[in-house]
Amino acid sequence: MTLADNAVQQNEWSQAGRLDSKIGALLFLAFAAAYFCSALVRAITATLSPVLTQDFALQARDLGLLAGGYFLGFAAMQLPLGGWLDRFGPKRVILYFLSMAVLGCLAFSVASSFAWLLAARVLVGMGVSACLMAPLTGFRRWFEAPMVLRANSWMLMTGSLGMLASTLPVQWLMPLTGWRPLFWILAAMIVLAMVAIAWLVPHWNVAPTLATARASLPPERAVSPWGGPAVKLAPTFVASRTALPPEGAGLAGGGPALRPLVPTPVVSVSVPPHEASYAPIWRSRYFRKMTPLAFFNYGGLVALQTLWAGPWLVKVADYSALQAATGLFYINAAMLVTFWGWGMLNPWLAQRGWSANRLIAWGVPLSLAILALNILAGAATGWLGWALFCMASSVMGLAQPAVGMAFPAALAGRALSGYNLMIFSGIFVVQWGIGLLIDAFSATGLSEIASFQLAMAVFLCCCIASYGYFLSVNADN
Repeated sequence: MTLADNAVQQNEWSQAGRLDSKIGALLFLAFAAAYFCSALVRAITATLSPVLTQDFALQARDLGLLAGGYFLGFAAMQLPLGGWLDRFGPKRVILYFLSMAVLGCLAFSVASSFAWLLAARVLVGMGVSACLMAPLTGFRRWFEAPMVLRANSWMLMTGSLGMLASTLPVQWLMPLTGWRPLFWILAAMIVLAMVAIAWLVPHWNVAPTLATARASLPPERAVSPWGGPAVKLAPTFVASRTALPPEGAGLAGGGPALRPLVPTPVVSVSVPPHEASYAPIWRSRYFRKMTPLAFFNYGGLVALQTLWAGPWLVKVADYSALQAATGLFYINAAMLVTFWGWGMLNPWLAQRGWSANRLIAWGVPLSLAILALNILAGAATGWLGWALFCMASSVMGLAQPAVGMAFPAALAGRALSGYNLMIFSGIFVVQWGIGLLIDAFSATGLSEIASFQLAMAVFLCCCIASYGYFLSVNADN
């Protein structure tokens, strides 16, 4: 029995199924430990790119594919992941997935060819693919809405801390251990995170409370959460609503009054077959509005932060390997502070009418302007220019919880995983695409600096187009 399950017995859950602050903080830290490892192994290729390029004779497209392999594996798991999270809950799913990440790290450490490296990298990506979606699915149930935004920002802050650890600390360790033992250490860290999750995270009930079950059901005739005309609920919805007894009432056969937490076998909420799929997610106008931003803007942010900022610093700005690692350290430190700031400000901004949509509408143009200046400056753009771009782009982190809260709690796992699929598909495409473009422009006789600039300019055009689509669609969460 976990610590949170003990809290259930001791009545530390609120009537709506929320966790109290102490248990919630411990649970957050357990998930944060896993996400820290996920971000560290995600970003480590930027620091290791010089040694991997030398050891395996990699070209730019190979390096882009290797880094993108993580995101390919990650994206491939998102659709089944969402359904599994809604059905089995965060704890069970993330423990199974992290087992694959441990195997992937060990396989990467003994790789003897590029193909082996790539296969291990894909396996790692699959294994850590639940490290953000699992806690966000749980937060949707366990925390109040303002705290969901704060917890999301602080999870991203934890990710920035992991990326921070992938820079100078990794650069300092490599002369002592070599790059292969680093992945043994990573595997051990993931195992420790799994132990914390197994001990702290509560078991998952489909309908943890009468209040939650009743609140999650829409009115008999209501506007669909994904947009469109009013819809008539399936009979199973109506029957489930009427079947729920009032809280505090005794059982039908007599006995004591019902407690706020009711075991799953007592109350079950039937879900129509089409609601168990991704159909309502794909039909949502709001989801479709946010998708291009997720693919290009958010995906591009991560692609640059976790890979291409490093090669730019070395090959365009003429940094040494140590200087580039130091620059990446500063970039990720800036992102850590930025996400901490979002976590502190989000509840305050929400109370004053600054929704996620409004903040994104104002923040994205700033990031695009900085990206354009970085491209034009060429060799003069160092770590500071890329840090400013990443900080301005961090506003996209608000989109994820906004999408999750646009749907009923029963669909949260699928909504978040569907959106995450768009993000990580974008990361893979942008990371590999920039490498392909750099090699293609170099093959025409352009200098390395000009090739990097033109590849980034293509990326900028895609981001501008996705922002234009965002503005053109009239939909809100």
